[in-house]
Amino acid sequence: MIKFRTMTPIRTYQIKHKNYRDYKSYLAKDFNNRCGYTDCLDSWFGGQRNFHIDHLLPKKKYPHLETDYNNLVYACSYVNILKSDDDGDYLDPCNEDFNLHFYRDHMGRIYAQKDCAQATYMHEKLKLYLDRYSIIWVLEQLDLKLQKLFSLQKTIKKKEIIDEIDALIVNLTRIFLEYKQYLNGNF
Repeated sequence: MIKFRTMTPIRTYQIKHKNYRDYKSYLAKDFNNRCGYTDCLDSWFGGQRNFHIDHLLPKKKYPHLETDYNNLVYACSYVNILKSDDDGDYLDPCNEDFNLHFYRDHMGRIYAQKDCAQATYMHEKLKLYLDRYSIIWVLEQLDLKLQKLFSLQKTIKKKEIIDEIDALIVNLTRIFLEYKQYLNGNF
């Protein structure tokens, strides 16, 4: 099991606005530019302009919460559309440690902890099991490893660093080949 996310979003913005859309840039920052439900980085979806603002409790059913910052979630369009006006029992990404309720396998697939009815509901309703979220997770892992590799390359002077770069290359190659097999259905 792999942790679902490395950073929990925290709502910090305090100024009130009359239009919930005015909060988007503040939500993006507070949510680390990640979907509150899938933990996918917004850049994989074209950035902030393609992300939505979800109302944890739907604005149609709870109009008094439409501009309440504590009711807003920075979300990818896919889960926001699926969630729509559903007021099921959702975990608040800022008030709950999603690592206690969700986890990933080595290919980044998202699973709900079976003992949490809310997580199970969210997993099904928001289709958190879709391959797009594991693909994005794997791409992020590869990107992180490549960034580390490129940083190390600039400092090659000691044998230990050269050995670490070689180990990273081997690890990255293994992950890439496993992922390629997975995409081809041979895993």
